[in-house]
Amino acid sequence: MADLEIRPATAEDVPAIVAMLADDPLGAQRESPEDLTPYLTALERLAADPNQHVMVAVREGRVIGTLQLTVNPGLSHKGAARAIIEGVRIHTDERGSGLGTQLIEWAVDESRRQNCRMVQLTSDNSRTDAHRFYERLGFTASHVGFKLQL
Repeated sequence: MADLEIRPATAEDVPAIVAMLADDPLGAQRESPEDLTPYLTALERLAADPNQHVMVAVREGRVIGTLQLTVNPGLSHKGAARAIIEGVRIHTDERGSGLGTQLIEWAVDESRRQNCRMVQLTSDNSRTDAHRFYERLGFTASHVGFKLQL
């Protein structure tokens, strides 16, 4: 995969990102690829925040993967920053190719570069394949997460 580029997402990448976000049973219920306006607004806001990194994996000019890395400064753990990985998606044609591993490795390396003490992520309970993937990469299911929809 020497021809793979991992770079910050641009507005031109948004249609491909949203298509990947919507390409599973959970995403199909919550994403709206037909109206990109809220996604473009969100990307603009994210791009203005130095602690937000919306990344895409590109090969031969085609967006084939994405993730968001958030560096979250904190007081706990002796004032340590932690990184949060979200929105990991791999294009259907690329699943099983090792691209997901490369994206997560990029996120972990960037987290170290940003002096984070830990990297965390959440994954929906129904995504058992993703759970096995993250465990293979050294992540542990150490906490129970809670959400409140607003």
